[in-house]
Amino acid sequence: MRAHRCSTLVCDVHALAPDAAAIDALARLQLAARRVGLEVRLCHASKELCGLLELVGLSDVLRVESGWQPEEREDGLGAEEERELDDTSV
Repeated sequence: MRAHRCSTLVCDVHALAPDAAAIDALARLQLAARRVGLEVRLCHASKELCGLLELVGLSDVLRVESGWQPEEREDGLGAEEERELDDTSV
């Protein structure tokens, strides 16, 4: 019986700087992965990195996971309840 082999390599690139060195490294990673039958998918890519991938023509080769949403955070800026400024009972 053959073991199930993963065909996609998912890379979390949230901390990757959007620069030429990053694009070069990602392109080399994709090339090496493709040679062994894998596909690279990027997740948590910044808008800047996505834009740079598109600019250099690699957005079709280095695919960014679609539908990723940032973690939901509580809105700390909104008021939870109304009260008068003089009201210290709350």
